Amino acid sequence: MLEDLKPHIQDLRKALIISISVLFVVFVGCFFFWERIFEIIKMPLTEVLGSEIKGKFIASGMIEGIFIAMKSALFAALIISMPVIFWQIWVFVAPGLYKHEKKVVIPFMIFGTTMFGIGVVFAYFGILPFLIKNVLLFGNNQFEAYITAENYFAFFIRLIIGFGIAFELPVLCFFLGKVGLITDKSLKDFFKYAIVIIFIIAAIIAPPDVISQILLAIPLSILYGLSILVLKFVNPFVDEHSEETKPE
Repeated sequence: MLEDLKPHIQDLRKALIISISVLFVVFVGCFFFWERIFEIIKMPLTEVLGSEIKGKFIASGMIEGIFIAMKSALFAALIISMPVIFWQIWVFVAPGLYKHEKKVVIPFMIFGTTMFGIGVVFAYFGILPFLIKNVLLFGNNQFEAYITAENYFAFFIRLIIGFGIAFELPVLCFFLGKVGLITDKSLKDFFKYAIVIIFIIAAIIAPPDVISQILLAIPLSILYGLSILVLKFVNPFVDEHSEETKPE
């Protein structure tokens, strides 16, 4: 059995080496531009600090600046390297797929990457500025906000990556519906549990106030509803295919 697994382990090792190598090379390149990258990351915050909100953006430790530089470069490198990483995943899993499954996986990867990008853009330009402004405005006439680079960066990553992953839901449901694992009915039946999970995710991503969590839960709920709508179009074709393949 171990002998049978050796070729797969070698393929996995090769895919990991290529992915990590590309990520490292891009990371080194991005590190030279970390200040510009971090300017983009902190822009939603700096636009409101000093104008509508009293506050300062600070580093709380001696080496915090170094960690922020590395994290900013790594974040940018991960986004840039994503197509290569997805491609290596495809190269690894492709030999074990049937022909009709391969036809589904390639569009899944393309649309999955696109939807992740849409989620990131939506969070950066839509959700992030609104949350920052309204959270920091609370009590700002009584005290001045001092925001550390580390805390802001952690919040930024949670929100951006969280929305990027959340926007994968319709694509994932399309793929699972295509292979017959879920239906629009199964998602409807799971709806009451999904709402609870959505609010838990929103509580993890958002600041600790109810309004922000609700504002984050609304887009996630809409995505769940969109997934049900997607499956309404997918399932008839799956059912039709199933009828054709039934033995007489």
